[in-house]
Amino acid sequence: MEKAYGDVRILHGIDLEIRDGEFMVFVGPSGCGKSTLLRSIAGLEEITGGELAIGGRVVNDVPPSERGIAMVFQSYALYPHMDLFDNMAFGLKLAKVPKAEIETAVRNAAKILHIEHLLDRKPKDLSGGQRQRVAIGRAIVRKPDVFLFDEPLSNLDAALRVRMRYEFAKLHEDLKTTMIYVTHDQVEAMTLADRIVVLSAGKVEQVGSPLELYEHPCNLFVAGFIGSPKMNFLEAELVAIDAGHVDVRLTGSKVVLRARVDGSASAVGDKVMLGVRPEHIRRGDHGHGNLLHSTVAFVESLGGITFAYCPYPGIEEALTCQFEGRNGADRLRSGQDLDLHLPAEALYVFDADGRALRRLAAPELEA
Repeated sequence: MEKAYGDVRILHGIDLEIRDGEFMVFVGPSGCGKSTLLRSIAGLEEITGGELAIGGRVVNDVPPSERGIAMVFQSYALYPHMDLFDNMAFGLKLAKVPKAEIETAVRNAAKILHIEHLLDRKPKDLSGGQRQRVAIGRAIVRKPDVFLFDEPLSNLDAALRVRMRYEFAKLHEDLKTTMIYVTHDQVEAMTLADRIVVLSAGKVEQVGSPLELYEHPCNLFVAGFIGSPKMNFLEAELVAIDAGHVDVRLTGSKVVLRARVDGSASAVGDKVMLGVRPEHIRRGDHGHGNLLHSTVAFVESLGGITFAYCPYPGIEEALTCQFEGRNGADRLRSGQDLDLHLPAEALYVFDADGRALRRLAAPELEA
């Protein structure tokens, strides 16, 4: 499927199958085309190439109202002069559904969303989370084949977003209906999705389960986008290649690190990018290999975990290191010298084109 505005191509050859009953999340940075893709599925945007099928029926020329979809937008778009019952029932009334069926549908949807006690209130009397539930209820009563959600939580505060993530997961479990959800928040994607589509510049970078994308990123973009905090990257050069391993020398340093790979590692002398997730870095000593020496620039102590930001020659941003929360004499402090152990099995290597040379299982690391 393709989408263009004149000579400007927005979606480039999207080839994607979404399974019946699946919770699929489109994720990517602003401007990557995820909302355009969702609106194309809804019929709000006309595709300019390829086929789009819903339930086996090609719908390229089918109007939105006949596609069997219901869409929930970032904006709640509720009618302020109507109570919640009438807001949820409005579409059914326009479709001339019998009054008894409307009553049953609205009250069943309200029960699922835990807002049955609010049906006589106006939108102005509700919190943001309650208004979003009403917008979802308006979609539920239509009994669509596919739910489309366009960044539905972006207007909510942080605590309410966490609560609503649970509500969305429970809703999918209860309804067992296909759901497609757009977000720029990769934490939402990781916690909600059966599978995630990572988009960049109108192209699909990778499709997979949350853990697959976390453990097996196919390229530099996916590796840097999936995971919180994001993966650290260090420029390096290949200095030796063995079966299943490579040795790389960090740019601007004499330090050589060993990493596991399972792809062709090209040739000695090639430029590569080394990746390591903050949670896989360990506090090291001289009994370990793969050591970097740094000085802690800044510490964020969150109780259960501690983030240490450690500069290193040749990288623009300090290495982000995630450790278990520590107290007393062992607590990290700014200005403290620190040896960082980067286990070989925790390192990712990307070639000059950004392709991963390593797509192994999640590293099993000692605490």
